[in-house]
This record gives sequence, structure tokens and C-alpha cells, in this order.
Amino acid sequence: MYDVLVIGGGVTGCSIARELSRYRLKTAVAEREEDVCSGTSKANSGIVHAGFDAEPGSQKARMNVRGNRMMPQLARELDFAFRQNGSLVLCFDRKQLGQLQALKEKGEANGVEGLKLLNGEEARALEPKLSGAVEGALYAPTGGIVCPFGLTIAMAENAAVNGVEFLFETEVLEIRRIDAGYLVRTNTGEIEARAVVNAAGVYADALNNMVSERKYHITARRGQYCLLDKKAGTAADRTIFQMPTAMGKGVLVTPTVHGNLMLGPTAEDIPDKEDISTTSEGLETLQSKAALSVPDLPRNMTITSFAGLRAHEDGDDFILGEAEDAPGFFNALGIESPGLTSAPAIGEYLAGMVAEKLGAEKKEDFAGQRKGILNPQELTVEERNTLIRSNPAYGSIVCRCEMVTEGEIVDAIRRPVGARSLDGVKRRTRAGMGRCQAGFCTPRTIEILQRELGEPDLAVRKNRAGSELLTGKDKEELKEAGR
Repeated sequence: MYDVLVIGGGVTGCSIARELSRYRLKTAVAEREEDVCSGTSKANSGIVHAGFDAEPGSQKARMNVRGNRMMPQLARELDFAFRQNGSLVLCFDRKQLGQLQALKEKGEANGVEGLKLLNGEEARALEPKLSGAVEGALYAPTGGIVCPFGLTIAMAENAAVNGVEFLFETEVLEIRRIDAGYLVRTNTGEIEARAVVNAAGVYADALNNMVSERKYHITARRGQYCLLDKKAGTAADRTIFQMPTAMGKGVLVTPTVHGNLMLGPTAEDIPDKEDISTTSEGLETLQSKAALSVPDLPRNMTITSFAGLRAHEDGDDFILGEAEDAPGFFNALGIESPGLTSAPAIGEYLAGMVAEKLGAEKKEDFAGQRKGILNPQELTVEERNTLIRSNPAYGSIVCRCEMVTEGEIVDAIRRPVGARSLDGVKRRTRAGMGRCQAGFCTPRTIEILQRELGEPDLAVRKNRAGSELLTGKDKEELKEAGR
């Protein structure tokens, strides 16, 4: 029996797990996919929101501002990519400038520091490529950008080093109360736990509704994005928003921590919680809206498009804490934007509640530091040559677009909560994220995965079961094998 079972291996679940690993608790994370960061957390804008648009007093406001303040120190402790680049909210109509003032006042009520109103000329002085139609802007210097994969994986690795067990390809089918806590039936067997933390993204409502009479309803809100090549990355240095609406913060233009430029998201409520398809209409809409902010965006530099789902709860706020009629069952439900920013704060908040409920003490030997995958490009020429002499795998380039070496891929596989699929390698090293979108590096990455995992090459997958990359051997290979 576990003390705590966290359901969901996204950024929220991994943040909770990392904070729980500070305590003397036997903790596990159940994730239905083959890796962490495989759902909502893998498909978002990577924005660290300042916290100016959530309603004062809401959980979104509290967790956003706290998470924003935690991010710089967390990035130093866990060694993931983060940059406090600041953000702008644009207004194109003089008659709506009062809405920027109201947004500033809301942010100040939430505790956001440094907010400043700019006129159009001042905004263009910060971002020269902004539209001439911009009449004013709200500047938030505490806004930032982060690698969502890096943040989630760093949390998971640190949790694992501190004793948390990760149960992959484990889908929860049923939860019911027992004397000792909860019995969780999964596709791989039954799990007993004294406490359960529900961080299941778009399916968190279904899990809550299995054990509580307080029913929740989550709508999947699809957001489509375009990612542009690094050559387009200089179009904006700060994250550029438009005035928010009831459906969200609108289409943004933002650099990424890796130097690309991202546009998006759209906001479409859809009935299918598995539908992450993109549409020509959606992509055209987001590109047209993004061009209102930055007119001369190089659309021809788009290297990929993708969609993610946000877990929008009908009450439009995060649902955090113990269910009133289900003792020991804790919800992290309705975690949509600014969920990525809020994740560290949610982890801190819920782990504290769970530890108090179970009477857990903090460990004296908690290891709070983690070192990420070594990137040879960040070394001097002399340091790189020394590295290659000691380990020649760092001299073998696998992904030419992102200059990822065999040594980095091997490290990604061998680490705690290591990569087990092509997407797992991609999220940890960026192999396949460049201009050719894995057209060159896939065969070599498959070979490395097969060798390191000790599996037949036909078993190597893109991600979940059923996504095997190879379906058979060619005639010449079979002939050489004597078959």
C-alpha cells in the first residue's frame, strides 16, 4: 500500500509529487501514457504568466502569482530553461485604454509587481516590430517563458531521486473508498493508497465524480499553435498578448526559450477529450490574429503546428483541496491557463495539505538539486573537445537541426524517469524539434533506443502502445538473417 497515489504525470502531478517527496511518505504517480508530460503539459505556449488577469481572491490568482515568484529559484535548483523576458498586453482602440487600466489594477490587487501602462510609442520602443495600430499596452516585467517539457521532467526526475515511484501505462478505471483509504483499479491491477491526489487533466472531473457527490464538469478547450523557425525568433523579445476575452488570453506572439517564435493559441470548446487535431481554419485564424500584433510575421518559416487541450471547469477556477465528502481524496482539478505557471505553487499547496492529513514529517535528507542533460553547445571549444575525448558519443551528431549528440540521447534514456520512446527523447533533448521535424534523425534515434533499452527494433515506439515506428524488415535483411 502507498501512502499517496498521484494520478496524472503532467506538470501539476509531477510538481505535487516533487513536493510530496520532501516528506516521509511512500508516494507513487500513475500515468496512463508511457512518459510524463504526455497530455496537456506537452502542448502549450510555455508562458510564465505575471498574474494580472485572474480574478483577485481566486485560486488562479493566488497560485499564478506564487508560482511566478517560485520559478527563478526553481529553475536554478532543477536546471531547466527559463527566462524572465517580460510581457505586453496590447490595446488597438483608444476607447478601450480604460480596460488596460482595469487590468493593471487587477494585477496589482493580485500582488503583481512592476506593472506599467505604456502608450503606443513606448510599446514600440520596447518591441520595434509591433503594429503601428497599437494605441497602448500594459507592461509586466515579471512575465517569463519556460520549457514546459524541461520543467515537468525536472520535477519528475527530482521526485524519483527522492523516492517517488512512477507507474507508466497505468490508466485509472475505478476509484472506491475502503477502510484504509482508497482502492484504485487500473488496467495493470489494483493499487491501494491512504490518500489520492487527482491531477488527471481533462479527465479529473470523471475521477472526482467516482468518489464525491460534489460533481464537476470539465470541457476540453482546444488551442492550436504554430511554431516558427529560429530565424524568425527575433520578431519579438517579449511575450505579446492582446486584450483578454472570456475564452482566454487571446492569440499571442512569443519567443521560446530555445529561440523559436510561437503563435497561438486558438480557443475552441470541443466534446472529444482526445481531439488534438489542427484545422486549416484554426491555423489561419491564429496567424491572422497574430499579425494584428506583429504585421510582418514570416509565415513561410512555420516548421510545425500542433494543438493542446485545456481543462476548463465550469466554475472558471482551479479546484484545489480535499473533497468535502471524500476524506483523503485531494483535487487539482480544472487546471487550465495559467496552470503551467501555477504548477509549483499547486504542488507546494496540495503536498502540504496531504502531509498534514497523513501526519507526515519532512525528510532530513531531501535532495533538492538536480542537474539537467549536458548540452555540449554551451561549452567552450576546449571543454567540448575534452568531453569528446572522454566520451566519443558527444562527438556524434544525431540531430543536425538542433545539433543533438548521441551522448545527450543516451543520457536522456539512462536518467531517472528516462525516455522510453522517440517522443521521450525529443522532449528531453530536442532531437527532432528542428526545421526538418525529425526527418533526418529518426532512424539513428531508433537505433540508440533499441540498443539502450535492450528491445527489438520493431518494438521502439513514437509514444504510446500502438505507435511502433517499424512494422517489419526488408527482404535483404531477412535474407541476410537466413529467413
